[in-house]
Amino acid sequence: MTDARSVYSMCGMCATRCPIRVTTENGMVTWIEGNPYVAGIDGALCAKGSAGLSLEYDHERPQSPLIREGKRGEGKWKKATWDEALDYIAEKINAIKSQYGAKAIALADRGGLFTDLTKSFVKAIGSPNYLDHDDTCAKNVNMALQSLIGYSRGDIGYDFANCKYIVLFGRNVFESLQVKEVNNILDAMEKGCKITYIDVRATVTASKANKFLMIRPGTDYAMILAIINVIIREKLYDIEYVNRYFNDFSELENFIVPYTPEWAEKETEIPAFEIVNVAREAASAKPKVIFHGGWMLSRYIDSFYASRGLFILNALLGSFETKGGIVIAKGAKDAGKKGLRSLSEGIPEPQDKIFDATLPGKSLGTGHVVNLYKVIKTGQPYNIKALFAYRYDPMASLPDPEEQKKVLDNLDLLVSIDVNYSETGWYSDVILPEATYLERSNIVCVQKGQKPNFFMRRQAMKPRYDSKQGWEIFTLLAHKLGAGQYFPWKNIEEIWNYQLEPTGYKIEDFDAKGFVSLSKDPIFMPRDAIKFTTPSGKIEFISEKITKVGGKPLAEYKSPKNPEEGSFRLVFGRAAMHTHAQTQNNLYLNEIMPENHLWINEKEASKLGIKNGDKVEVSTDGYSGIIKAYTTAYIHPKAVFMYHGFGSEVPLKTRSFGKGLRDTKFQKGILETVDPVGGGVAYLEAMVKVKKA
Repeated sequence: MTDARSVYSMCGMCATRCPIRVTTENGMVTWIEGNPYVAGIDGALCAKGSAGLSLEYDHERPQSPLIREGKRGEGKWKKATWDEALDYIAEKINAIKSQYGAKAIALADRGGLFTDLTKSFVKAIGSPNYLDHDDTCAKNVNMALQSLIGYSRGDIGYDFANCKYIVLFGRNVFESLQVKEVNNILDAMEKGCKITYIDVRATVTASKANKFLMIRPGTDYAMILAIINVIIREKLYDIEYVNRYFNDFSELENFIVPYTPEWAEKETEIPAFEIVNVAREAASAKPKVIFHGGWMLSRYIDSFYASRGLFILNALLGSFETKGGIVIAKGAKDAGKKGLRSLSEGIPEPQDKIFDATLPGKSLGTGHVVNLYKVIKTGQPYNIKALFAYRYDPMASLPDPEEQKKVLDNLDLLVSIDVNYSETGWYSDVILPEATYLERSNIVCVQKGQKPNFFMRRQAMKPRYDSKQGWEIFTLLAHKLGAGQYFPWKNIEEIWNYQLEPTGYKIEDFDAKGFVSLSKDPIFMPRDAIKFTTPSGKIEFISEKITKVGGKPLAEYKSPKNPEEGSFRLVFGRAAMHTHAQTQNNLYLNEIMPENHLWINEKEASKLGIKNGDKVEVSTDGYSGIIKAYTTAYIHPKAVFMYHGFGSEVPLKTRSFGKGLRDTKFQKGILETVDPVGGGVAYLEAMVKVKKA
């Protein structure tokens, strides 16, 4: 007799964490689909989400704790019990704490909805050093937004479903996809919404857009300044909104005068009339217009200002906190409800400051992973000797992995906690296998938005191997490290009840749909009473935050250097079926895209004697690799492109091992090259040479 049941949970194949419904038979997952009760999801999944079954039943993932026996990266491991692995970690950590203090321990997290657990763990063991991956993603966006309106990137949402005009600078929404976002954009397009897409190459998003404009690499900021110029010069902005909410408008008005469309045409290679048209078309749709501020905007040395300029455009057109614009995301309190209880409640604050709080010459904010590497290398302002990498793979995501190895060799302990074998895990001292998202429950989370919700990821089946759920791992570690009093949990239900107690909701309230909605209707602040969280309570062109780190409201534009003859700027991005460097070994997804190719402009390729499909050598600063060429008219002549995440160096991942090239290995010498104000890694400042192999 078949025991079939449905479990409402959350996908874990990428960081979007779409709500899902899982079908099990006799305790084994047999089907995954999008949650039919969530608007915008409506039962849909992307290719990655559908491949969750392949992840679950794959044997090429860590099956038990592993302790390194050979040299770091050599691939010699001892299979261990959990007690052996945790005791090994505890012995190392206690020695480090004895010599350097708890501040010598850091945890780098992928980030997301469940970080209350990991932040509480770090706090419980007495360290201030929690950080996430944001330097390699949206740090510039986050800092730019905070400096302008006070809210962080996690505090806003894009109301694409009701938008009339969308401008995307390299935000490749149809490949770096989120199911709900894509469905909302498609719905808006059916209702007449227009999209303008600007990038150095024609992506899938370019093919869906009403207009695609190919821009010279590194000149996004120039075009953004010119659009601001047109909107101010022609008085296309929302005068009432600007007068009510904009501080220092006259300073912006004066700054922008020289940055005309005619000037920008010489920089961007986009005709002046096209720039004027974008400004006028956007203004005609105001306030239901979105200039996307960027998702992964770790690109150029001026990407902070590019993002700030994009958010200024939204402010000028009155699109903040309006239907069809950028909405300030609401939480439980905004819905008149009590929020979840934090797991950190009652845990003493660490005595020390986070590692880069007093670091000289640092950019905005703290917890920068690039700064962590500096501190590990130099021992200043204090030593970091232990690093936990939780669901985070800096050696695959940060530039120059060989330079990273030299830095990480200064650690006494490197621990990887992950579902997959990662490049960082392969270089670690200990690998602790986390159960897959289908095998684990997580703490209750809040999804903020126009209609906020509490969501729950529920275990659909028991772990197939000797892996553990994240909450179990950190509870066990806390007990081994003498902080068990702060992690008294015996099961996930105890954690859920603790979190939910102030809210009045019960675990069974999640049974019917997998979530609890906190508001029946969308929540908006009154148009004439929007509360921004800047010091002035208004939109601040001039920001004290920026001034304190030596920055300006908007910097004077500096033209990017062109690559030398025979060289190209290396650009990378994501494919719709892969998540960063995580899914290339997935059986289903590997079949669709097993390796990456090098996009190169067909005219430039012809000069080099390269034809489509030829093998080419890509090189930079003593490193080179062979890859197939994809010649096309739809990439700028000064750039070449490869999809990120390929070229795995973990031999146990047999499907992806050595397939394609790793873009980060060509980003030589730029590990510490960041936007000086926002702190985001300036990946696209890497240049490479190409020749026929």
